Amino acid sequence: MNQLAVGVWEKRADEAQAALEHYFWNDAIRMYNIETPCPDGKCNTIFHYWWMAHAVDVLVDGLVRTGDSRYTERLRIFYEGILERNGGSLPNQLYDDMEWMALAWLRAYAATGEETYKQAALELWEDIKTGWNEHMGGGIAWQKTQLDYKNTPANAPAAILAARLYQAFKDESDLEWALKIYHWQKDHLVDPATGFVWDGMNRNGDGAIDKEWKFTYCQGVFIGAAVELFRISGEQAYLDDAARSFEAAVSELADSVTGILPDEETGDGGLFKGILVRYAAELAKETGGAGAWQLLQANAEQLWLSGKADDKALFNQNWTEMPGGLVTLSVQLSGVMLLERMAERRG
Repeated sequence: MNQLAVGVWEKRADEAQAALEHYFWNDAIRMYNIETPCPDGKCNTIFHYWWMAHAVDVLVDGLVRTGDSRYTERLRIFYEGILERNGGSLPNQLYDDMEWMALAWLRAYAATGEETYKQAALELWEDIKTGWNEHMGGGIAWQKTQLDYKNTPANAPAAILAARLYQAFKDESDLEWALKIYHWQKDHLVDPATGFVWDGMNRNGDGAIDKEWKFTYCQGVFIGAAVELFRISGEQAYLDDAARSFEAAVSELADSVTGILPDEETGDGGLFKGILVRYAAELAKETGGAGAWQLLQANAEQLWLSGKADDKALFNQNWTEMPGGLVTLSVQLSGVMLLERMAERRG
């Protein structure tokens, strides 16, 4: 990718960030609306905690790329809004939700040096660790009211978080947690034949693995965990795990001709592709992986050509079709994540 192309992607990422701000930010609640349009604030009755965590991550993307102080200020106000909406503290009942929030504020701390964000990540991490138990041979539970249901969304992001905490603060116990969680995840919820990542096990109390649930999200977080452990250890086996799961994800989920990632609908599913592209880009940074960058570029070009509104950078969950009248925050965030990955690429 030449410098002209990089500039194009930076411009597009800026447009997408501006659309997120203009069409979704709500000063009255100091958070983002969960859809646009949002007449009379009626779309704010549901608090999508984990969507807000990814919105924090997207703001950090913009800050790291541009250094623009408006992102710093928005993060400050956003933190206050999330804290207020969550009753004055950050923990909640869902371990995967808390992991995303901790990951986001840890990145915000790295970008700003704001001690409050560091403490937020550490507070959440202490709560997250209570989710580990010996049901199903270990692993972190999905939620506090169902401790025997273990899934990829509650474990692979926790491994990423533990690894990043170790890299940031050099607490050996965090590395021990990262390794323990990662190896449980790999042993229980990664297909040994292909590297494809399964969603969860024992959801209905029968010990069954949800192999029919095939989501880009699950592939992305396992790739991300493997990449972080490679960065710590230098062991090629982790990078091989990540590359294998990426190849399985493409084979199983992307269009066989175009490489376009699937429509996983709105709601929570609107975020799934964004999670895969975020961590596929981390893999590509370590391997120089032409395959991963080609997939991201094909999807980004398709999104910009066909998956955005004519006159604004609002996106559809199907990256091959223009959005209709309503755009959800989850879908918009995935689009922004993809464009930010292209804008950060160099060379």
